Amino acid sequence: MNALEQLRAGQLVGSKRFQLASGETDFPREIFDLADSLEFLDLSNNNLSSLPDDFSQLQQLKIAFFNNNQFESFPQVLAQCPQLSMVSFKGNQLSEIAPHALSPNFRWLILTNNQLTELPSSIGQLSKLQKLMLAGNRLRSLPPELAQCHNLELIRIAANQLTELPTFLLKLPRLAWIAYAGNPFCPAATDNASLPKVDPATLELGEVLGQGASGVIYQGQWTAPEHLNPLENAPKRAVAIKKFKGDITSDGSPLDEMHACIAAGSHPNLVSVLAKLETEADSKEQAGLLFELLAKDYQNLGGPPSLDSCTRDTYSNDTHFTLSQILTIAQGIASVVAHLHQRGILHGDLYAHNILINPKGHSILGDFGAASFYDPSNTTPATALQQLETRAYGCLLEDLLDRQTPAPSDPTTEQCTTSLRQLQQDCMAPTPEQRPLFNAIVQQLSNL
Repeated sequence: MNALEQLRAGQLVGSKRFQLASGETDFPREIFDLADSLEFLDLSNNNLSSLPDDFSQLQQLKIAFFNNNQFESFPQVLAQCPQLSMVSFKGNQLSEIAPHALSPNFRWLILTNNQLTELPSSIGQLSKLQKLMLAGNRLRSLPPELAQCHNLELIRIAANQLTELPTFLLKLPRLAWIAYAGNPFCPAATDNASLPKVDPATLELGEVLGQGASGVIYQGQWTAPEHLNPLENAPKRAVAIKKFKGDITSDGSPLDEMHACIAAGSHPNLVSVLAKLETEADSKEQAGLLFELLAKDYQNLGGPPSLDSCTRDTYSNDTHFTLSQILTIAQGIASVVAHLHQRGILHGDLYAHNILINPKGHSILGDFGAASFYDPSNTTPATALQQLETRAYGCLLEDLLDRQTPAPSDPTTEQCTTSLRQLQQDCMAPTPEQRPLFNAIVQQLSNL
């Protein structure tokens, strides 16, 4: 019995959540039986192309997912749902959004992988908007009215047709995470010719270590040539193998992620890239990279944002950090971000859930899915982009300090904590030009 059959049988009375993926072509009107209680509606993976005019009966609805359907225009009726704050139309055929279709109550709007060529100027009225996902469309520009969205914290505009990066974005007081790779204005990414290429036949895939929107990471064995195998008398080398998917993700193109991983180079707080999978243009073999295999005691520093937290990471209630751990993490991440910025790479997703730490506090920054390139010599935009990422670092530092383990106080400890808190506040200054760059952050932390 699927969810719709359960609903018809009266088994879901009072439900706050409803999910249905059974090839529906018309909106199931039985859903209105839940009008007094329904808060979360997921009708992804159907064949819907419209919503009924009386959809606004769902007065309690807060979150609505319509991913992978057949919508060509954004349903205007959604603006009539007073509680609706998160809407997702990823993977549809949207080509237009009417001026009055967007509700000022939207906090999180996902329009990834559609056919949009423009956004309505009315988007500037979304004063609560925090997260805007637009990767994989056909946008040639962004409306200047978007500059009025002062609460916007994360935007994804990768894999579009933008001819320039809108400078007004870099002046937004809360913007901290941006991805824009794969647009005509972006510098072309080139492979590092010195990176060895690996025949997939020399690899043995083992257990899955992790997976995300851009690909799957496996533990594996590589029959490496002698000059690339540091282990004497061991014909196979243990590695991590990431195979990239070809689809557009919420961040952008997985191939842009691969180029950024290669260009990032070596740093103590990055996983070393060892080689690239050798693939032919017409091959069915997935693009991929080989990485150094980390010890198993590395764990994620935090969890990804929830539907409630929207842009901020989540942590278990028992997560706490000593001052020593906070300092070690803060120093390591500041150092690696400074390294990336020197290479003209904006990470774009500087979050605790993209950082691995071991029990000693050593941190590894990963996941380059939102990374973008910029020209460090073009000082004005380069500085503005770096200061945007400074705010993301301030959010991370705030998370750590808010979870600092209480300890017996002494003047040195108190001064160090005070200095870190001041740094965090400086990094999150609402005026982007007032935020420190990462070289200065590294120096300030070394003085502690």
